[in-house]
Amino acid sequence: MAMWDKQLEKYDKLVEGCDRFDRKGKTVPYTSANGYMFSLLNKEGQFGIRLSKDSQKKFNDMHGSGPFLSHGATMRDYVHVPDELMDNVDLMRSLLNESFDFAMSLPPKPGKK
Repeated sequence: MAMWDKQLEKYDKLVEGCDRFDRKGKTVPYTSANGYMFSLLNKEGQFGIRLSKDSQKKFNDMHGSGPFLSHGATMRDYVHVPDELMDNVDLMRSLLNESFDFAMSLPPKPGKK
């Protein structure tokens, strides 16, 4: 199985365990709420998650991570999740739920609920 397929399988398993949101996207899997994407798996199979500024700093300091890139662009408010953390199901589901809460705290995009 290719690396991207393995990462997709892990991503799907993580999202399936969170009952407040669903995975979307066919070629670029993502989650969204309130009109904002808050996690995604890029075409390289890297996982990014959107967090508040304080949570970004804490995450980056704790896990030696940094900004998340997708299609050559730095994704604002996203951190790159190191591959080895994808197997820490409890941590990742906690982060996904924190990310969902962050997206819901932002002003809704026009036409979104």
